[in-house]
Amino acid sequence: MTELVPGGNLPLPDGALTIRVPGPFDVSVLVTGDSGRVAGDADFVFYNQPSAPGVRLGSGTVRVDPGRLRAGAARLTVVVSAADPGVPLGRLPVPVLTVGGEGRGVLARFTPPRPATETVLLLAEIYRRGAGWKLRALGQGYADGLGGIARDFGVDVAEDAAGPAAVPPPPAAPPAAPPVRAAPAARPAPAPPRAAFADGTEAEFAALVRTERLGAGALPATVEPRLSAAARAHAEAMARQGRLGAEGPDGTSVFQRITAGGYPYLRIEQQLVSGPRTAGEFLDYCRSNASTRAPLHDSALPDAGIGRAVDPRTGDVYWTALWARPFTAGGLASIVAEVLALTNAERGTAGLRPLAHDRRLADAAQTYSTDMATRAFYSHTSPEGLAPWDRAAAAGAPHRGIGENIACGQRTAAEVVEGWMNSPGHRANILKPDFTHLGVGYAGGGPAGTYWTQLFGQT
Repeated sequence: MTELVPGGNLPLPDGALTIRVPGPFDVSVLVTGDSGRVAGDADFVFYNQPSAPGVRLGSGTVRVDPGRLRAGAARLTVVVSAADPGVPLGRLPVPVLTVGGEGRGVLARFTPPRPATETVLLLAEIYRRGAGWKLRALGQGYADGLGGIARDFGVDVAEDAAGPAAVPPPPAAPPAAPPVRAAPAARPAPAPPRAAFADGTEAEFAALVRTERLGAGALPATVEPRLSAAARAHAEAMARQGRLGAEGPDGTSVFQRITAGGYPYLRIEQQLVSGPRTAGEFLDYCRSNASTRAPLHDSALPDAGIGRAVDPRTGDVYWTALWARPFTAGGLASIVAEVLALTNAERGTAGLRPLAHDRRLADAAQTYSTDMATRAFYSHTSPEGLAPWDRAAAAGAPHRGIGENIACGQRTAAEVVEGWMNSPGHRANILKPDFTHLGVGYAGGGPAGTYWTQLFGQT
């Protein structure tokens, strides 16, 4: 079983899938094509309309058969809201999603961050990629309920849309609780989005961020041109497709835009938002709760970028804000050393001897993390078919036994080690008594934003 983090993805086997979200939640599913919009009310599966071609909703369970979806279906988004209308998600247990395959048991589990002001939470999406299907963990939501869903998916709902909608990483969003019906939404012919920087938005943003940080006792942030160029391109991509998302219509992620623009990073935080009209209103959103304030006030993120674009078909304004720690060799060394230290702390708690750093294993691990980020894949087997022991041998590592942990999407060393320890297979590698050495790799970029590798060796 794979433990997913926000933005993490997993190839799915052929055949039917079972998605479970137990607890006091209503689960719904939105079926969309490449446009990201519903084709009709049959695309909205919720408790008053519990089935559609290839999708059937039960109590806390969704059964999906990708081979039976309607023609043109390319994405299914799984969403939860409180079963008791009016109860904030932040007051309920965190919803845990599991995905199983026929005869294969549980394939993946995803526990999102605890919701704050969100009233509708996007848990995951199943999407077509080439001839197969993949699962992506989302863990994001809308603070404006069904209004945000109506805006982004063309769903006709009996609720007024009001206020900004905030989504951190990847795309999508359907409803989940009130008994409403979806109706076909006409999609206007695409028109190019209008970027808005000639009006002084970027300068206003820089001044507001400086004042805000100084007032919070944090170090000032520099608006970095490469980050702003990537943010601007991504805001335009969201306006072009008429919805929030960490990937544009061509599948390019905001993280790939950053690295393609020549900005290597060690840590990145992004805020994807629609609704605010001005930089001041956007900063008001950032101040609205502890989660959105965190990158704004974080001195460890000294660089920032801002992008704003308007969809001329609807007038909706889309924002991308990026907060980053730039890459340095010393910074990378500090991160991988922290992973080693945290790993050894877990071994110490279990009464095991610490792992020694091995340069050759570290070189192989770093090369592999960089390769996954650069070529946008995530697997223990490289596209050429090479396994972990092949990579260790190619780096000259002499160890008799080899093990590997990989992860993507985690932003810190503590987060990635905690995730590995919460996954039985990864935990077994960390706590295997026979392992004696470790190499760690870390790289930013790719669809998930970060890629981590632990390569274990046994002498």
